[in-house]
Amino acid sequence: MFNQILNSCRDAKTLKKFHAKLFADQNLYSNPSIALKLIRAYAGCGELGSARNLFDEIPEKNIIFFNVMIRGYVAHLKYQDALCVFNSMSSHVIRADHYTYPCVLKACSGSGNLWVGLQVHAAVYKVGLNLNVFVGNGLVAMYGKCGCLVEARKVLDGMSVRDIVSWNSMVAGYAQQGNFDDALKICREMESMKLRPDAGTMASLLPAVTNTSSENVLFVKGMFEKVADNSLVPRNVMIAVYVNNSMAAEAIDLYSQMIANDMDPDGVTITSILPACGDLSALSLGREIHKYVESKSFLPNLSVENALIDMYAKCGCLEEARGVFDTMPIRDVVSWTSMISAYGVSGQGQDALALFSRMIDEGFIPDSIAFVALLSACSHSGMLEHGRYWYKLMIEQYNIAPRIEHYCCMVDLLGRAGRVDEAFSFIMEMPIEPNERVWGALLGACRVHSSMNIGLKAADYLFQIVPEQAGYYVLLSNIYAKAGKWEEVNKIRSVMKSKGMKKTPGISNVDYKGKVYTFLAGDRSHPQSKEIYEKLDVLMGKMKEEGYVSATDSALHDVEEEDKEGHLTIHSEKLAIAFSLINTRPPMPIRITKNLRVCGDCHAAIKFMSKITKREVIIVLEYDSIATLSFCWIGFSEHRICIAVQPWMTMEF
Repeated sequence: MFNQILNSCRDAKTLKKFHAKLFADQNLYSNPSIALKLIRAYAGCGELGSARNLFDEIPEKNIIFFNVMIRGYVAHLKYQDALCVFNSMSSHVIRADHYTYPCVLKACSGSGNLWVGLQVHAAVYKVGLNLNVFVGNGLVAMYGKCGCLVEARKVLDGMSVRDIVSWNSMVAGYAQQGNFDDALKICREMESMKLRPDAGTMASLLPAVTNTSSENVLFVKGMFEKVADNSLVPRNVMIAVYVNNSMAAEAIDLYSQMIANDMDPDGVTITSILPACGDLSALSLGREIHKYVESKSFLPNLSVENALIDMYAKCGCLEEARGVFDTMPIRDVVSWTSMISAYGVSGQGQDALALFSRMIDEGFIPDSIAFVALLSACSHSGMLEHGRYWYKLMIEQYNIAPRIEHYCCMVDLLGRAGRVDEAFSFIMEMPIEPNERVWGALLGACRVHSSMNIGLKAADYLFQIVPEQAGYYVLLSNIYAKAGKWEEVNKIRSVMKSKGMKKTPGISNVDYKGKVYTFLAGDRSHPQSKEIYEKLDVLMGKMKEEGYVSATDSALHDVEEEDKEGHLTIHSEKLAIAFSLINTRPPMPIRITKNLRVCGDCHAAIKFMSKITKREVIIVLEYDSIATLSFCWIGFSEHRICIAVQPWMTMEF
């Protein structure tokens, strides 16, 4: 009866009552078997203090008592306590066994205690336990967690028997150090040995998921499809891989499948999928997710709340982003940075500066990423002197050495202000090698400000760094076209053709009733194409009556003016807006996501569309982790248009 109670009881109160009864019967209380089970039961329900008190009372303890106590501490992440119990074994002249060492190594991994881990490795080697698969797995995990990947691999290679956990521990070692591609190499090695990945393999990858090659994305997808597991973990990893590799539509599709199959997302799912909602401006889905996390009491949760702020900011919903921020009971630097960035992307640089100052007043120390958000806000709001001031303060007062992101912001700041020569000089004086984004920011400024000479220099550097990047050839071609140098334009197009380069087609996305609709320039594939073009024709007529004139210099083709006007009329964002006007009603704002910059003509045309239809228009350009967006608000009484712009593709407003 006693054994049955101790084996099944998971309630601390019941255990303590039972313990009191045992104490009254010294014959039972002194029974080592019952004491051991009571320690295990206490540890199982988290009553580690009671377990330890009873453990200390046992006068003659054997190895099993120590193993149970160590395992109890490790199970509840009390790694230092576990190591203290392990160290006390020597004073009791107790030798560790093949059950002790895996638990102790797990404690070393959890606490990053390499010193004890090395001692354990030496001990197991002496007694030959290093060949035990569980001990070996513990050693691989310990070395990997402590950043000793070479040693981890040596242990793995020296194991006579290896299982899936052995390989997963090696994958986790690389992933925990942020080496995603190296972790995938281990996965490929597993595949070559006919080892089938499991949910643990996918989980091991999660900490390091980042931007990688398309080949690697396909490989992870193949792993995901082979994992015979219906848990959330593999899906969370796959969503994170999609989001980090600019495949937001695929991420949302996988998330939708999960919901359709009645799988409840967890906090990791939510923080992974919200950036995809922002990237596609899938606001309706983002709002649904917000309601879900509230209904499931996920909040307060810093990661989720920060992701919500970021999602609303990307969708141009500044008020909703601020609403999340204001209701957060606890904020970290990421929270403040996300909100500062939100103001920056909406062109409200003064508000971004005010919030940055408030963050400092409340005792938060800005990090390098916070300064990227601030400098970007200054750049997108045209606050050149403010940007210079904070850049200097970042270096001199906060002792933050500028990173490539800060240099990129400063080049963009100068470029947007028309200081192209100064931006070029700034780059030439950089203490680190400028990358493609720095030169790209300069080339974009040269296109806007028609700076041919510096534009050629920037392009020359870019073609050396990224010779196969079609976008920069297109930018240079646009500079020539704007200057009417069609012979040079044709030469660039010939080079692109000979290299097999293709210009990325401009696409515009609209989120309507939870579905994302995609439009290309001249697109007639949509079922409502007839109505869309009719709506556009009517709009164009009204726009011309209001004074709109096609900016034919935005149609960078060597054709007649009338043909240029035709090219401009069918740009993807105009089609997307017409679709939205047909299917939605005021006061609902029109939100469009575009993968490329908005040409000067579309920028002008959308202002007229906003004024005529009395609708707020928000156009968001896709961006990556370094390039922050800029919104330009242009007011027509209560109507407005908001355009988001890549730093290296600056537009004239």
